Amino acid sequence: MNMLLDTHTLLWFILGDSQLNSRARQLIQDPDNTKWVSPATYWEIAIKVSLGKYLLQEPYEALMQRGIDGNGFKILPIIPRHTAILITLPYHHRDPFDRLLVAQAIAEGMPLISRDEQLDAYPVRRLW
Repeated sequence: MNMLLDTHTLLWFILGDSQLNSRARQLIQDPDNTKWVSPATYWEIAIKVSLGKYLLQEPYEALMQRGIDGNGFKILPIIPRHTAILITLPYHHRDPFDRLLVAQAIAEGMPLISRDEQLDAYPVRRLW
């Protein structure tokens, strides 16, 4: 199964954070699943690091390399078909990064691994 990782999901997985529940961890570790990461995710992390909201124990670039490439995750490019969906999405969620992830998940017909229950207001399958 193809799955898109929410920002917190990616971060918690690569940091081994206990906030990532066992179901999400199992889905990510299952070698039969293809895990996708949006550029919006690592962009959001970079912004939060620069604002001091995330303090990392290793350089950002090394963390992303280890976390994405090191786990065999694939990058899901942001394409116009994804951003076109943003035009039609209601504002159930104001976070622009989450809205883009929802649009990508809808466009690609893949579930989003996320703890964020607000995303259930959209026509996307959320796994947690």
